[in-house]
Amino acid sequence: MTLNIAVLVSGRGSNLQSIIDNIENGYIPDAAIKVVVSDKGDAYALERANDQGIDAVFIDPSAFGGKKGYEKEVLRTLAKYDIQLVLLAGYMRIIGRDVIEAYKNRMMNIHPALLPSFMGLHAQKQAFDYGVKVAGCTVHFVDEGMDTGPIILQRCVPVLEGDTEDTLADRILEQEHKIYPEAVKLFAEDRLKVEGRIVSIL
Repeated sequence: MTLNIAVLVSGRGSNLQSIIDNIENGYIPDAAIKVVVSDKGDAYALERANDQGIDAVFIDPSAFGGKKGYEKEVLRTLAKYDIQLVLLAGYMRIIGRDVIEAYKNRMMNIHPALLPSFMGLHAQKQAFDYGVKVAGCTVHFVDEGMDTGPIILQRCVPVLEGDTEDTLADRILEQEHKIYPEAVKLFAEDRLKVEGRIVSIL
């Protein structure tokens, strides 16, 4: 049976592209991205979806009288496509309770830091400014906090002499493009078990 995936985006969608590529090359088995949903009408990720023949949907948050109405429309869209796994890929909104409860342990996010360090926005800058020697990225399930859900995979990236915020961010992104497809593959193969905060790989 095919795993139906939705990807929620706000920007350029490079992690979306890595998932698309890894489904196409067979690394992620028995999976298909059925819809890409954006809260930004000009998100380049929507163009990526269209280029691949994937349904691309812009849902305007200002058209539904607040967050609850907007997320009700998001849920309606996910139900329409019979979605089993939701991926956040540069989606710049905090997910509300109704969506989280509907997709508990079936919604993933990729964050450009080694959680629980440097949560929230501009994580690469936070890490660089703090002077860490090792940075990285994290794939986690989404809960009601900001970047606080159970951790699935992490990858370390050394901070090198002469690094800038941008060069560090670029090297972190390279690893994001590897571990996000890996996490989706594990989910597709039913190899992730969640007990409290602990995610085991079977």
